[in-house]
Amino acid sequence: MKILITGGAGYIGSVLTPTLLAQGYDVTVLDNFMFRQNSLADCCQYEGFQVVRGDCRDEAVVKELLSDADVIIPLAALVGAPLCQKDKISTQTTNFEAVKMLCSLASNDQRILMPVTNSGYGIGEAGKFCTEDTPLRPISLYGVTKVEAEKAVLERENSITFRLATVFGMSSRMRIDLLVNDFVYRAVHDRAILVFEGHFKRNYIHIRDVAKVFLHGIKNFEKMQGKPYNVGLEDANLSKLELCEEIKKHLPKFVYIEAPIGEDPDKRDYIVSNARILNTGFEPEWSLNRGIKELIKGYTILRNSLYSNI
Repeated sequence: MKILITGGAGYIGSVLTPTLLAQGYDVTVLDNFMFRQNSLADCCQYEGFQVVRGDCRDEAVVKELLSDADVIIPLAALVGAPLCQKDKISTQTTNFEAVKMLCSLASNDQRILMPVTNSGYGIGEAGKFCTEDTPLRPISLYGVTKVEAEKAVLERENSITFRLATVFGMSSRMRIDLLVNDFVYRAVHDRAILVFEGHFKRNYIHIRDVAKVFLHGIKNFEKMQGKPYNVGLEDANLSKLELCEEIKKHLPKFVYIEAPIGEDPDKRDYIVSNARILNTGFEPEWSLNRGIKELIKGYTILRNSLYSNI
């Protein structure tokens, strides 16, 4: 089976690509390497690995690569509210229009598995879990473009979307700006953090379980196709302050204080049910605490802000 991944050298792609190659799939990555990363260097050992330096918005390039693909995984995106606000035009053209183009170019028998975000739920109702049937009310440009892209993908039916919780964990193309990754980094290097709107809740998932869910979707595509799936940890619908409490268990000298004034620019606040994906037989392997331990070791190596999207 031949898999095309756009944005395959990003935070998720740098874990997913070698995972797929190790499972025996042929993988072609299209990436513009905007962060000057070398995270796929070790993948060059695989004969089934091909890499193309290019833009996912370039129709000629995408059309040629699609001609040899059985499965398409569109990872290419500007990710996160701050980065998207910084470049709104590229966000729209990359996160939505490139995906819409890909859907129009792909044949009916080509399968698309696409990650989106459960930030599309925006601000949920207190105490009420968001399911895949919950209305989508994105509150950031990032969320809006991902919701639009998901709609385009699911309209073609031969597709699956994964509404990912906030991802955490080590990647060879690291992002320190993600919430768990950020808080652990501050706990390791600063030993303190000022938390804004600490009662805001969200769900979390480890990056290696994201790679695992793509494998699960590929292997179980026929029974899963045509639907979105929330992908997160059932026991990790946590507020920011609760997350800090979990980190402090591993780093007792960590101090966190909730700011009496000020706002978090990322306003999402919700809890999520992951029952649909669990009912397909998928089981996450990485708990939040296991991921925190991993990050603490990783931050012994990483000590600067090069590893973020903004």
